Amino acid sequence: MSDAGTPTQVEQKPKTDDNTLNIKIVSTDGNEVFFKIKKTTKLNKLKSAYADRVGADVNAIRLLFDGQRIQDDQNAADLDMEEGDAIEVLLEQVGGC
Repeated sequence: MSDAGTPTQVEQKPKTDDNTLNIKIVSTDGNEVFFKIKKTTKLNKLKSAYADRVGADVNAIRLLFDGQRIQDDQNAADLDMEEGDAIEVLLEQVGGC
């Protein structure tokens, strides 16, 4: 008997979606939290998700990418983020003399 009529199995590669990124958020104490986001998702949504995950007040944290503060209406595409990029998180400090 011949196997000529049976289809051969093709090895499937994992799907890569050019519209999503794996991003890590690094706190000042070195803790890292990983997220998978779409390039078009507004980063205030990421900030809210981070605050929920670590139990922080969303209004008390600030996100920085390449030393620049991330505005709530910006997205990963606006900032030219790439796979594996890191965002820094800082606690907002209010006060002075």
